[in-house]
Amino acid sequence: MYKPFIYLLFYLVVSSCTSKKHVDHIITNANIYTVDNNFSIAQAMAITNGRVVDVGSNEEIVSKYKCDTQFDAEGKTIVPGLIDAHCHFYGLGIYMQKVDLSGTKSFDEVIEKIVSFQKEKNSDFIFGRGWDQNDWEIKEYPTKDRLDKLFPNIPIAVRRIDGHAMLVNQAAIDLAGINEETVIFGGEIIKKDGKITGVLIDNAMDLVNNIIPSTTKKEAIQALKDAEKYCFNLGLTTVDDAGLDKETIDLIDSLQQAGDLKMRIYAMVSANKKNLDYYLKTGVFKSDRLNVRSFKVYADGALGSRGATLKEPYSDRENHFGAMVTNLDTLKQIAKRIANSNFQMNTHAIGDSANTFILKTYTTALKSQTDRRWRIEHAQVIAPNDFDYFRDIIPSVQPTHATSDMYWAEDRLGNERIKGAYAYKKLLEINGKIVLGTDFPVEKVNPMLTFYAAVSRKDLKGYPEDGFEPENALSREETLKGMTIWAAYSNFEENEKGSIEAGKMADFVILDQNIMEITIEKVPNTKVLETWVGGEKVN
Repeated sequence: MYKPFIYLLFYLVVSSCTSKKHVDHIITNANIYTVDNNFSIAQAMAITNGRVVDVGSNEEIVSKYKCDTQFDAEGKTIVPGLIDAHCHFYGLGIYMQKVDLSGTKSFDEVIEKIVSFQKEKNSDFIFGRGWDQNDWEIKEYPTKDRLDKLFPNIPIAVRRIDGHAMLVNQAAIDLAGINEETVIFGGEIIKKDGKITGVLIDNAMDLVNNIIPSTTKKEAIQALKDAEKYCFNLGLTTVDDAGLDKETIDLIDSLQQAGDLKMRIYAMVSANKKNLDYYLKTGVFKSDRLNVRSFKVYADGALGSRGATLKEPYSDRENHFGAMVTNLDTLKQIAKRIANSNFQMNTHAIGDSANTFILKTYTTALKSQTDRRWRIEHAQVIAPNDFDYFRDIIPSVQPTHATSDMYWAEDRLGNERIKGAYAYKKLLEINGKIVLGTDFPVEKVNPMLTFYAAVSRKDLKGYPEDGFEPENALSREETLKGMTIWAAYSNFEENEKGSIEAGKMADFVILDQNIMEITIEKVPNTKVLETWVGGEKVN
């Protein structure tokens, strides 16, 4: 008498199992911040063919899907793949092969590192980056004298941390053909008592850049792979590389197509005439891992090297206003050309004068066009009357710049102008979105430091106690959005990445701590346990 019931039960179990949809992966028992429109939290997700199929509770996902590989996240926090909205990915890889001067606390330490590097590499041309005189007890530019004595016959060119100043020795100066009469537009050859000190600012660096030995294809490939490994280990799945030439973009594409480079890259093309002519003719290029639809333009220099262009003189250098590195008429012409295309214009603008000019130039060039998503990269010092321009222009900022620069920024700007600097919350309130990056290797790559700086407005020692301009701190939700969905939006990619939702790419990161709930002081020590790109574990 029980046989019909047993048969029915067996039929229900079998039909339930066979009706489940097969997927590649199921992840359960997770704490998933989906960053969808409701900023909802889920427990599980199903993945197939590199995309998210479904997100929900454990019961919902397990009841609807089956797979060969099911992962138990054991309660760990999962966030969408992190996007660095402004960095120098290829540059990071290149500098990993050169002398690293970041973190040096004196010019003596710079010298020690150069000497040590040369003993190991025996290079014909010593090249590096990372020094910052603002971190030294004597906060003055170095001179070439000691380098001349130590390396009289080997050219040396080492960039300042922001990339807008360079220290060179006499051997490099001679090779570049620089002398006391050399004239530079948009830069400076710093002199003392009429003699060249060895420090070159902005466009003056090009004279030396032109004689630095070219990177070989083998070195370039290794640089890209080294940078990828470093970034994957820290949870980055997309990088916006701010300034690439066609040759490097083509190399990236070939490596990606061959499966040898898996990082997703939003390429900002360096806006020189050759690149503009080529890409404006051929148009936007898009694949799953590469998006070429923007140009990187430079307006001025950097605040740390006093190259940022200000409306009034620097507070710590009489009658000095900084300098535009691109001619004003050229900037207008570039904006007009890009406005007549489908490309985005992303302009480096630091000083209030540079920002004013670019914001007005954007407005004139775009006229009544909508949804162009043009960006100001850094948007560092904004005049009070210019904030409203950001209603239609995306601010792309780097939170660790604020906490690195806070020790000397007011010296450069004075106590009034500093109020319009690093004003991230105000920019967010006006635009509704703000996108976050690091500018690495200017700052450290680790996105956990970006998160910490944006929320706390403090350095890693907890200074200042109440935060630097704490009124401009972002909330944790705003910060995570700035590193995911808003960054994706700024790349015209919000429908394919930036959140963990059905149909989007399965790019996500598993963390060892819940950065949305732990004390903010613990965030910098948060470790990335796994990074997934397109449904594949890449670290």
